[in-house]
Amino acid sequence: MLNYLQKIGRSLMLPVSVLVVASLFMGTGYALDPDALSGSGNTIAIFMVQAGLVVIDNLPILFALGIGTGLAKDNNGAAALSAVVAFLMITTLLDPEKLAVITATPVEEINPAFGSIKNVFIGIIAGIIGGEIYNKFYQTQLPQWLAFFSGRRLVPILSSILALITALALYFIWPAVYGALQTFGEAIAGMGALGAGIYGFLNKLLIPFGLHHAVNNVFWFDTIGINDIGNFWGSVGELGITGRYQAGFFPIMMFGLPAAAFAIYKNAKPENKARVGALMFSGAVASFVTGITEPIEFSFMFLSPVLYVVNALLTGVSMFVAATLNATAGFSFSAGLIDFILSLRMPLANNTWMLVVLGLVMAVVYYFIFDLLIKKLDLQTPGREDDADLDINDDATAPVSGGDRYDYMANEIYEAVGGADNINSMVNCATRLRLNLKDTSLVDQQRIKNTGVPGQNQMDDHNYHVIVGTDVQFVADPFSERLNREK
Repeated sequence: MLNYLQKIGRSLMLPVSVLVVASLFMGTGYALDPDALSGSGNTIAIFMVQAGLVVIDNLPILFALGIGTGLAKDNNGAAALSAVVAFLMITTLLDPEKLAVITATPVEEINPAFGSIKNVFIGIIAGIIGGEIYNKFYQTQLPQWLAFFSGRRLVPILSSILALITALALYFIWPAVYGALQTFGEAIAGMGALGAGIYGFLNKLLIPFGLHHAVNNVFWFDTIGINDIGNFWGSVGELGITGRYQAGFFPIMMFGLPAAAFAIYKNAKPENKARVGALMFSGAVASFVTGITEPIEFSFMFLSPVLYVVNALLTGVSMFVAATLNATAGFSFSAGLIDFILSLRMPLANNTWMLVVLGLVMAVVYYFIFDLLIKKLDLQTPGREDDADLDINDDATAPVSGGDRYDYMANEIYEAVGGADNINSMVNCATRLRLNLKDTSLVDQQRIKNTGVPGQNQMDDHNYHVIVGTDVQFVADPFSERLNREK
């Protein structure tokens, strides 16, 4: 199960990298005009912010694409197409307006849970459907009269059927789960600072499932009369109380998660530091300035779930401490520097300097806990992989240069591992070729070493890794092309 979650985590790296562009656009827009999200003021600022929101608002379907492609044996686009079909099938059929037509019920009577059906959890489900259906059926041969729909063309069809069944199941399951969370949220609302801490923990813990909206509705909006966001910005409420369900996020997003990003970078292997550093630095800037945490959180959410649970616990602690100190602040978008500065001028902002102090403390706590757990538990955060028994080539110099170098490496590695007769499948991650072979004992390790790769690793009797580096894609593409031709 853990290996499968890590595979999903690796698949998310591509869509997560797009979030960096979103944060760049939004950070630029907010720098030009802090009120850009309101739709008034600087036209260029509004344009930049809205451009960033295009990515943020479509994150669920991007996740479906990334996971579908990443899970497919050969990363074929048919799996991505199938994942999108599954996502659209589920979210369209369960859209409140469509449900109103299907069930002949007034739209206002449709369960409000379906208003939050377009979330990353559904994107992940759709990606798994697309990827796994592809792996099982992409070589299926149908009778001659249906031959046009054989192979990869069959995958989107079967994915849509499974998505239809999934949508039917979610029609009964989703409202119950969503409603239970709302009921629980209402129960903890009366617990004061402890309730704020529990809410912070649940908020983070439920993000991977897209269910955090259920508890957010209770505390942030007017579901049961709390309306923490609306009341804070409307200056309606009690000083030191209104804003407590927002304030504790600032220390996490501005200080804690950037520190976690540094710990992840620090523990990356030397050959991966440049790649991981670029992702973590941009993610840390996005988190600190705008409060967009997805580039950091999704980088370890599935690769190392234990760290995500720690992240949720520390968020709960931050929310509890901030509420205990009666420190309040608010956000209109997310808990980053921009919203922090904007909230300082609000009448209900209270003891905001304590949030900075708490943030500095959380930065230290995050760094040391993440650093300790990554080392002690040998967690596979970005840039870290199991290199036990790794054969390192200290004289890694390829005998061919230029673009032909990658074709040479691909062909030599292909021949060295036994060619199509010995290869079951090949996928690549950020730095290596991951080969599933019929018999790893047939691998000519010296021939692979002669190509100039930094290292290679026999994982077991069937799995063999060849470490190429961050330019692995240029070796994987010709490798896959040849494998597809000869299979």
